[in-house]
Amino acid sequence: MPNGSLDGHLFKNKSVLDWNTRYQITLGVARGLCYLHQSCHECIRHCDIKPENILLDASFVPKVADFGMAAFVGRDFSRLLTTFRGTAGYLAPEWLSGVAITPKIDVYGFGMVLMEILSGKRNSPETFTSSSDDVEYFPVEAISKLHQADVGSLVDPQLHGDFDMEQVERVCKVACWCIQDNEADRPTMGEVVLVLQGLQEIDMPPMPRLAAMTAQSDETSL
Repeated sequence: MPNGSLDGHLFKNKSVLDWNTRYQITLGVARGLCYLHQSCHECIRHCDIKPENILLDASFVPKVADFGMAAFVGRDFSRLLTTFRGTAGYLAPEWLSGVAITPKIDVYGFGMVLMEILSGKRNSPETFTSSSDDVEYFPVEAISKLHQADVGSLVDPQLHGDFDMEQVERVCKVACWCIQDNEADRPTMGEVVLVLQGLQEIDMPPMPRLAAMTAQSDETSL
Protein backbone atom coordinates (compact mmCIF):
# COMPACT_ATOMS: atom_id res chain seq x y z
CA MET A 1 0.00 0.00 0.00
CA PRO A 2 2.20 2.85 -1.30
CA ASN A 3 0.49 5.62 0.68
CA GLY A 4 0.92 3.88 4.01
CA SER A 5 -1.62 4.19 6.81
CA LEU A 6 -4.13 6.95 7.41
CA ASP A 7 -2.51 8.17 10.63
CA GLY A 8 0.59 9.26 8.71
CA HIS A 9 -1.47 11.72 6.67
CA LEU A 10 -3.64 12.96 9.52
CA PHE A 11 -1.11 13.34 12.32
CA LYS A 12 2.44 13.07 10.97
CA ASN A 13 2.43 15.66 8.17
CA LYS A 14 3.10 13.02 5.53
CA SER A 15 0.75 14.93 3.24
CA VAL A 16 -2.45 16.92 3.69
CA LEU A 17 -5.45 15.01 2.36
CA ASP A 18 -7.99 17.21 0.60
CA TRP A 19 -11.63 16.97 1.64
CA ASN A 20 -12.74 14.86 -1.32
CA THR A 21 -10.05 12.28 -0.55
CA ARG A 22 -11.04 12.24 3.13
CA TYR A 23 -14.68 11.73 2.24
CA GLN A 24 -13.90 8.88 -0.15
CA ILE A 25 -11.79 7.25 2.57
CA THR A 26 -14.66 7.46 5.07
CA LEU A 27 -17.04 5.92 2.55
CA GLY A 28 -14.54 3.20 1.59
CA VAL A 29 -13.92 2.18 5.19
CA ALA A 30 -17.67 2.20 5.89
CA ARG A 31 -18.27 -0.12 2.95
CA GLY A 32 -15.47 -2.41 4.08
CA LEU A 33 -16.88 -2.71 7.60
CA CYS A 34 -20.38 -3.20 6.20
CA TYR A 35 -19.06 -6.13 4.17
CA LEU A 36 -17.40 -7.68 7.22
CA HIS A 37 -20.50 -7.29 9.37
CA GLN A 38 -23.29 -8.05 6.93
CA SER A 39 -22.02 -9.80 3.79
CA CYS A 40 -19.58 -12.44 5.03
CA HIS A 41 -20.78 -15.99 5.73
CA GLU A 42 -20.03 -15.27 9.38
CA CYS A 43 -20.08 -11.78 10.84
CA ILE A 44 -16.54 -10.52 11.46
CA ARG A 45 -15.84 -7.95 14.15
CA HIS A 46 -12.53 -6.21 13.52
CA CYS A 47 -12.25 -5.02 17.16
CA ASP A 48 -9.48 -2.44 16.59
CA ILE A 49 -10.60 0.21 14.11
CA LYS A 50 -8.16 3.14 14.14
CA PRO A 51 -6.22 5.20 11.55
CA GLU A 52 -3.14 2.99 11.93
CA ASN A 53 -5.19 0.04 10.65
CA ILE A 54 -6.52 1.83 7.58
CA LEU A 55 -4.08 1.46 4.67
CA LEU A 56 -4.17 3.55 1.50
CA ASP A 57 -3.27 2.38 -1.99
CA ALA A 58 -1.77 4.49 -4.77
CA SER A 59 -5.15 6.15 -5.40
CA PHE A 60 -5.85 6.59 -1.67
CA VAL A 61 -8.47 3.84 -1.75
CA PRO A 62 -8.62 2.51 1.83
CA LYS A 63 -8.18 -1.08 2.98
CA VAL A 64 -9.02 -2.17 6.52
CA ALA A 65 -5.99 -4.07 7.83
CA ASP A 66 -4.59 -5.88 10.88
CA PHE A 67 -7.21 -8.45 11.83
CA GLY A 68 -5.20 -9.70 14.79
CA MET A 69 -8.09 -9.04 17.17
CA ALA A 70 -10.88 -9.93 14.77
CA ALA A 71 -13.72 -11.99 16.22
CA PHE A 72 -15.71 -14.48 14.15
CA VAL A 73 -17.55 -15.85 17.16
CA GLY A 74 -21.16 -15.34 18.21
CA ARG A 75 -22.45 -12.83 20.71
CA ASP A 76 -22.56 -15.15 23.74
CA PHE A 77 -19.13 -16.65 23.21
CA SER A 78 -17.70 -13.19 22.61
CA ARG A 79 -17.90 -12.56 26.35
CA LEU A 80 -14.62 -14.45 26.52
CA LEU A 81 -12.98 -11.78 24.38
CA THR A 82 -13.49 -9.04 26.93
CA THR A 83 -10.12 -9.95 28.46
CA PHE A 84 -8.58 -8.43 25.31
CA ARG A 85 -8.48 -4.73 24.65
CA GLY A 86 -8.32 -2.53 21.58
CA THR A 87 -6.64 0.86 21.46
CA ALA A 88 -7.34 3.65 23.95
CA GLY A 89 -9.39 6.42 22.37
CA TYR A 90 -11.35 4.03 20.14
CA LEU A 91 -12.81 1.66 22.75
CA ALA A 92 -16.57 1.33 22.99
CA PRO A 93 -18.01 1.42 26.54
CA GLU A 94 -18.96 -2.26 26.36
CA TRP A 95 -15.27 -3.21 26.05
CA LEU A 96 -14.69 -1.61 29.42
CA SER A 97 -17.82 -2.91 31.16
CA GLY A 98 -17.19 -6.55 30.30
CA VAL A 99 -20.49 -7.23 28.52
CA ALA A 100 -20.76 -9.18 25.29
CA ILE A 101 -19.38 -7.45 22.22
CA THR A 102 -21.22 -7.05 18.93
CA PRO A 103 -20.37 -5.45 15.56
CA LYS A 104 -21.33 -2.14 17.17
CA ILE A 105 -17.86 -1.96 18.73
CA ASP A 106 -16.50 -1.37 15.22
CA VAL A 107 -19.19 1.26 14.66
CA TYR A 108 -17.93 3.10 17.74
CA GLY A 109 -14.30 2.93 16.59
CA PHE A 110 -15.32 4.11 13.13
CA GLY A 111 -17.09 7.10 14.67
CA MET A 112 -13.94 8.10 16.54
CA VAL A 113 -11.90 7.76 13.35
CA LEU A 114 -14.42 9.99 11.54
CA MET A 115 -13.81 12.68 14.17
CA GLU A 116 -10.08 12.52 13.44
CA ILE A 117 -10.56 12.61 9.67
CA LEU A 118 -12.74 15.68 10.15
CA SER A 119 -10.36 17.58 12.44
CA GLY A 120 -6.94 16.24 11.42
CA LYS A 121 -6.03 15.71 15.08
CA ARG A 122 -6.27 13.04 17.73
CA ASN A 123 -9.46 12.77 19.78
CA SER A 124 -7.97 11.01 22.75
CA PRO A 125 -8.07 12.95 26.04
CA GLU A 126 -4.62 11.50 26.74
CA THR A 127 -3.27 14.05 24.22
CA PHE A 128 -4.25 16.95 26.47
CA THR A 129 -1.57 18.66 28.56
CA SER A 130 -1.53 21.32 31.25
CA SER A 131 -0.57 23.84 28.57
CA SER A 132 -3.80 23.25 26.63
CA ASP A 133 -6.40 24.53 29.09
CA ASP A 134 -8.54 25.92 26.28
CA VAL A 135 -8.69 22.62 24.40
CA GLU A 136 -11.98 20.74 24.57
CA TYR A 137 -12.33 16.97 24.15
CA PHE A 138 -13.06 16.90 20.41
CA PRO A 139 -16.08 14.54 20.36
CA VAL A 140 -17.83 16.83 22.86
CA GLU A 141 -16.82 19.92 20.88
CA ALA A 142 -18.04 18.29 17.66
CA ILE A 143 -21.54 17.55 18.90
CA SER A 144 -21.79 20.97 20.54
CA LYS A 145 -20.82 22.70 17.28
CA LEU A 146 -23.23 20.46 15.37
CA HIS A 147 -26.12 21.62 17.54
CA GLN A 148 -24.95 25.22 17.06
CA ALA A 149 -24.87 24.79 13.24
CA ASP A 150 -21.16 25.60 13.28
CA VAL A 151 -19.60 22.38 11.95
CA GLY A 152 -17.35 24.27 9.56
CA SER A 153 -15.18 25.37 12.47
CA LEU A 154 -14.43 21.71 13.24
CA VAL A 155 -12.71 20.98 9.93
CA ASP A 156 -8.93 20.63 9.73
CA PRO A 157 -7.60 24.20 9.28
CA GLN A 158 -5.02 22.85 6.82
CA LEU A 159 -7.86 22.60 4.28
CA HIS A 160 -8.24 26.40 4.40
CA GLY A 161 -12.01 26.22 4.10
CA ASP A 162 -11.99 24.08 0.96
CA PHE A 163 -14.62 21.46 1.80
CA ASP A 164 -18.23 20.51 1.11
CA MET A 165 -20.34 21.77 4.03
CA GLU A 166 -23.16 19.28 3.42
CA GLN A 167 -20.70 16.38 3.53
CA VAL A 168 -19.01 17.78 6.64
CA GLU A 169 -22.34 17.96 8.45
CA ARG A 170 -23.18 14.44 7.30
CA VAL A 171 -19.86 13.08 8.56
CA CYS A 172 -20.24 14.88 11.88
CA LYS A 173 -23.76 13.56 12.45
CA VAL A 174 -22.72 10.00 11.58
CA ALA A 175 -19.69 10.20 13.86
CA CYS A 176 -21.77 11.45 16.80
CA TRP A 177 -24.35 8.70 16.36
CA CYS A 178 -21.60 6.07 16.06
CA ILE A 179 -20.11 6.96 19.46
CA GLN A 180 -23.35 6.77 21.44
CA ASP A 181 -22.97 4.98 24.80
CA ASN A 182 -25.75 2.46 24.17
CA GLU A 183 -24.90 0.19 21.26
CA ALA A 184 -28.59 0.01 20.32
CA ASP A 185 -28.50 3.75 19.56
CA ARG A 186 -25.63 3.40 17.09
CA PRO A 187 -26.39 2.80 13.40
CA THR A 188 -25.33 -0.32 11.57
CA MET A 189 -22.51 0.08 9.06
CA GLY A 190 -25.07 -0.53 6.31
CA GLU A 191 -27.03 2.49 7.52
CA VAL A 192 -23.82 4.51 7.75
CA VAL A 193 -23.02 3.77 4.11
CA LEU A 194 -26.48 4.93 3.02
CA VAL A 195 -26.16 8.19 4.98
CA LEU A 196 -22.68 8.92 3.65
CA GLN A 197 -23.94 8.28 0.12
CA GLY A 198 -26.72 10.81 0.72
CA LEU A 199 -29.40 8.13 0.29
CA GLN A 200 -30.74 8.27 3.85
CA GLU A 201 -31.31 11.12 6.28
CA ILE A 202 -30.14 11.06 9.88
CA ASP A 203 -31.48 12.96 12.89
CA MET A 204 -29.53 15.25 15.18
CA PRO A 205 -27.65 13.07 17.69
CA PRO A 206 -27.73 13.59 21.47
CA MET A 207 -24.60 14.17 23.54
CA PRO A 208 -23.05 10.82 24.55
CA ARG A 209 -22.96 10.71 28.35
CA LEU A 210 -19.56 8.98 28.48
CA ALA A 211 -17.97 11.57 26.18
CA ALA A 212 -19.27 14.40 28.34
CA MET A 213 -18.01 12.67 31.49
CA THR A 214 -14.60 12.13 29.89
CA ALA A 215 -14.32 15.82 29.04
CA GLN A 216 -15.44 16.88 32.52
CA SER A 217 -12.97 14.50 34.15
CA ASP A 218 -10.11 15.82 32.00
CA GLU A 219 -10.96 19.44 32.84
CA THR A 220 -10.92 18.58 36.53
CA SER A 221 -7.46 17.02 36.26
CA LEU A 222 -5.90 20.02 34.50
